[in-house]
Amino acid sequence: MAPKIFIDGEHGTTGLQIVTRLQDRTDIDLMSMPAEHRRDADVRTRFLREADIAILCLPDDAAREAVALAADAGTRFIDASTAHRSHPDWVFGFAELNREQSARIADAQFVSNPGCYSTGAIALIAPLVAAGLLPADYPLSINGVSGYTGGGKQLIAQMENASQEDAITAAYFAYALALGHKHVPEIVTHSGLTRKPIFTPAVGRFAQGMLVNAPLHLELLNGNPSMADVHAALATHFSSGGVVNVVPLSQSASLARLDPEEMAGTNSMRLYVLGTEGTGQLNLVASLDNLGKGASGAAVQNLDLMIGVQAPA
Repeated sequence: MAPKIFIDGEHGTTGLQIVTRLQDRTDIDLMSMPAEHRRDADVRTRFLREADIAILCLPDDAAREAVALAADAGTRFIDASTAHRSHPDWVFGFAELNREQSARIADAQFVSNPGCYSTGAIALIAPLVAAGLLPADYPLSINGVSGYTGGGKQLIAQMENASQEDAITAAYFAYALALGHKHVPEIVTHSGLTRKPIFTPAVGRFAQGMLVNAPLHLELLNGNPSMADVHAALATHFSSGGVVNVVPLSQSASLARLDPEEMAGTNSMRLYVLGTEGTGQLNLVASLDNLGKGASGAAVQNLDLMIGVQAPA
């Protein structure tokens, strides 16, 4: 019997993307709550408790409520909200985090889907901390720019409808200026850092795609490594290829620019080590789709691990 999958919040940005990815699959039973019952708490509870796996595309408090309603029924969860990303009882749904993570996701009842910025940041940082190159207390700065779809329906409307009262007309804007972005705790927790990084995110006037970058001073790293050493640590960590790919240094050296939309429409991520060997500085950059590997694509990847099937090509 095909596993029953319920997307709680299927009409939001991430939920709609997940539905699109799953709607033609024949190896699952995709449950959908009738529109007239969307606000019926009893119907929602029944769907949550009957599902084999519930994917939560909800605000944090609603996600916590959903878990409380159905965890005792044996329902397994993939939570796309921020609510459980640093919770010790939840498995972090970044399959490439380490060699054991895919197996942990496959066996888990509770899986937290990573945030988009944190997916890129953790991919760049965690392997270097694990390899002993990046000190856990390094004074790290992380910057990023994302397509506006990462902000959900409200921001999409603000960016696309210039006639509405709260429309945003800027081509690019930075936000989270008080340095309290919701992705910082999970970056610290899952990168192995002990010092909170300074994180400055931004939004550009494009729908999907993102770049996350972390500049480093090599003399402040353990052993004063070269660019090649840092690249080798990342390449070794992600040597299996597939979803996360480390771009060869020779290819990175030939680039004049990086396009934040280069990975739009994909579920993959590219990592770049940029700079000039011998200068003592480098810039690490992750390129991904904020709605792909940064959200719904990761949720489907985690779902496939949990139901033990190979994702369709």
